[in-house]
Amino acid sequence: MTGNVLILGGSGRFGRHAAEAFWNAGWRVRMFDRAGGMDLTEAALGMDVIVNGWNPAYPDWSRDVPRLTEQVIAAAQWTGATVLVPGNVYVYGDTAPADFGPDVPHGANNALGRIRRDMEEAYRAAGVQTIVLRAGDFIDTEASGNWFDKIIVPRVHSGRITYPGPLDAAHAWAYLPDMARAAVGLCEMRDTLPVFADIPYAGYTLSGAELAQALGVAVGRDVTAKRMAWWPIRMAGLVSPMMRALTEMRYLWRKPHRIDPRPMDRLLPGHVQTPLVAALTRAVPKAPQPRVKADAKAAAPVS
Repeated sequence: MTGNVLILGGSGRFGRHAAEAFWNAGWRVRMFDRAGGMDLTEAALGMDVIVNGWNPAYPDWSRDVPRLTEQVIAAAQWTGATVLVPGNVYVYGDTAPADFGPDVPHGANNALGRIRRDMEEAYRAAGVQTIVLRAGDFIDTEASGNWFDKIIVPRVHSGRITYPGPLDAAHAWAYLPDMARAAVGLCEMRDTLPVFADIPYAGYTLSGAELAQALGVAVGRDVTAKRMAWWPIRMAGLVSPMMRALTEMRYLWRKPHRIDPRPMDRLLPGHVQTPLVAALTRAVPKAPQPRVKADAKAAAPVS
């Protein structure tokens, strides 16, 4: 069952891939343009699904997330559209069990975790049909300023990565094109889902050492992992709200965790995940090309 979809944050990480996945699946895609003065409720008229890909910068969450959530809920209530939210694992908190699934309590008490808890509770309380597709850290197909491309892999072609946590701790990752295709599949069966559907997206579960090994296969050379030093980020956090927020979420790199694949397997048994090495090959930056010096003799004109 296809339909009309409104993409919020279409130039962002998830929104960009969602727009492509819905388009490829035969949906009619409308991109919402805040800068162009579009009214959200008017833009949502006739839409079957609203994809909320808006994701303000961490320092702006406390101000912007409740306001944007309220706007999306109002548009969905007015139009009857289903809302698809790319969820994260922040809601569980550092004392949660290692296996994250829909039955795990949302016990986060840190600032960013509470904001996400409140956001999801607002959707649940509003009674609009909401699909939260919950995933770990993103692996994108282009540099988008996330942990993977900004911190971990910039020097991968030199045979090393920088990893933010213990190299033996399991960590959840989602390859964005795969996650976006799963979002489309869930929206196409929205009439069979509960009003509030909390659906985990398992993606890949990898330790830092396993990620380094897979990246080595992807780039065709041995890759070693070195732990990132956090003290510069902590020091910068004395003056930078962004660095304070990054430090606040450090526990997710120390805490081993994985996302339960069983709910997705039951709902979308035909969903095929991209093999890990293939995803990493598309995600890492291209190897720099060596500069070739011109041969002075060869370049000299023949007399």
